[in-house]
Amino acid sequence: MLDEPRSGRLAAWGNALLAGLVSPDEAAHRIADDDAVHRVADLPGEEAPVGLTLALGRLRTLGATGLRVALPVSGHPLGLCGPPEFNARALEAGEAVLASGAGLGLVPETYEAGPEGGTGPDVHVEVVWRCLPVREAPPADVPSLGEAERELAEALREATELLSKLDVAGSGPVAQAALEAYRARAEAGRQVLAPGYPPRAVRVLELAQRVGALIGIAHQAGGDGREHGAAVSSSEIAARAEALRPVERTARRAQVAAYNSAVEERERHRG
Repeated sequence: MLDEPRSGRLAAWGNALLAGLVSPDEAAHRIADDDAVHRVADLPGEEAPVGLTLALGRLRTLGATGLRVALPVSGHPLGLCGPPEFNARALEAGEAVLASGAGLGLVPETYEAGPEGGTGPDVHVEVVWRCLPVREAPPADVPSLGEAERELAEALREATELLSKLDVAGSGPVAQAALEAYRARAEAGRQVLAPGYPPRAVRVLELAQRVGALIGIAHQAGGDGREHGAAVSSSEIAARAEALRPVERTARRAQVAAYNSAVEERERHRG
């Protein structure tokens, strides 16, 4: 959960565009980030996939007033509202974006292009957002920002206590790399949300990412402070995953609450 989901970038910068706070070109650039290209397929009125700039403009003309994020996993349809076909595709991808007011949802499909066996800068990721109809209904299990912040405080304590019990805090090359990556991103002062989001949303998202970093370290570290290996049995790994599941669920709920907060705030003012 260290990495920002593509659905989060699309929703955050798409919302900034819909609010008139950024230009179409800047929104498209921020959404694509390090990916080679993003296109939107099956958009009403378009026979072929189109670029992000055109797609976001078309969503606006179709009635979209805001973009919400869904981050579902098996047994937890977080942020979804149906119908079953859309839910199934979103669950397979692990994420989706819902365009409020347009009755449409977007699910990412990723493709890697580059030389066979290539890695790093040799591999380019292309993303196609598949557009499908969705229900205009409240999304599943999304907390308010206040609820998310309170739940995260407890989740952070639980994750820290688990790491202490495992004696893995900062140990092992994988754990160390994860911590260094988190610190580097934080110190760089990267913009975790687009213009138009309340400061509390930024705080909640940062805390959710911190909890996610701890979860990743706990998953990868062995019972002796090293990464998974002979020292950790399959039953111990399963028990650890079970212990982490509610913490991970809380962090995902908080992410969705943060990304969706701009839309929720606008709708409250409108209502």
